[in-house]
Amino acid sequence: MGARQRDMAMAARRGVVWPLSIAPMMERTDRHYRFFMRQITRCTLLYTEMITTGAILHGPRDKLLDFSGEERPLTLQLGGDDPAQLAECARIAEAWGYDEVNLNVGCPSDRVQSGRFGACLMAQPWRVAEGVAAMRQATTLPVTVKHRIGIDGFERYEDLWRFVQTVGQAGCDRFIVHARIAVLRGLSPRENRTVPPLRYADVYRLKADFPEYVIDMNGGITTLAQGRAHLPAVDGVMLGRAAYDNPYLFAQADTLFFAANTLSPTRRQILEAMLPYVESWAVRGLPATRILRHMLGLFAHQRMAKAWKRFLSAPPQATGTASAVLRDALRCVPAEILDARPELSYEDGREAVTY
Repeated sequence: MGARQRDMAMAARRGVVWPLSIAPMMERTDRHYRFFMRQITRCTLLYTEMITTGAILHGPRDKLLDFSGEERPLTLQLGGDDPAQLAECARIAEAWGYDEVNLNVGCPSDRVQSGRFGACLMAQPWRVAEGVAAMRQATTLPVTVKHRIGIDGFERYEDLWRFVQTVGQAGCDRFIVHARIAVLRGLSPRENRTVPPLRYADVYRLKADFPEYVIDMNGGITTLAQGRAHLPAVDGVMLGRAAYDNPYLFAQADTLFFAANTLSPTRRQILEAMLPYVESWAVRGLPATRILRHMLGLFAHQRMAKAWKRFLSAPPQATGTASAVLRDALRCVPAEILDARPELSYEDGREAVTY
């Protein structure tokens, strides 16, 4: 591809906006969770777990990268800091059929820091820019960056502004901004999701200062109503733990965020759609828990939520397979819950959900 054609393609990509996405989460957003979520929302952008460049270049790619076509649109999130390795992984992502490649500049864990990537890279915006530029040259896919608003010692808005300016000039197609700083010394990854205060105003200001960039908001958003409330000020919103703990929250996502003219799926429809999937994996020897664990929250906030979790978590010896466990679990759920559809209303900015 010539320089002019590449510039035109980049300009076209800049117009791509995903108003709603589900965050990459380690040990959560694997292919089975993503397939499950596709029975609930067809349009929401999904992410893989973070995969390091070293794992992709030297590990079992089929196991790490394979996905079902139903999971798309799908972004591969990379962890790494070496431009050449990032570029090669971006090429692989495109060849594998992903829709986008994302660089993790937000994870605060000690393990990630020891590899010199994740949130600690916010102290080196030029290094991130080098990685983005290398990926930009290697692929026609959108290249995006997920990052914090700052880290220890780089906590000011001015530091955030400089980071986005530097990385944006390298060709980043979208910035997904977690509206908390990452405290790299003294807080665990779990504490980093809740202890540092949310600074939504900084992300709003960032979008105002860089209207030419696509800016998404992440952090502390637990309902679709909260997400929609941010959209006048940013281009998109990302939900994380709430999407895992209460997946049926997304039953209205396609209508509310993508103007889809479709009925929300019932929980019965979701579970019945999962049966052939779990059966196909059972014959391949996959342990039942690898799929069923992602479905534990499907009845969150319902009166039989605890019973559902106990049923799916019980040892499968009596029934033998994941599909058998699922069929038995279906029989224990009242029809009025299985067949209900959500109805959303907005009162004083709060989300009221009836089932």
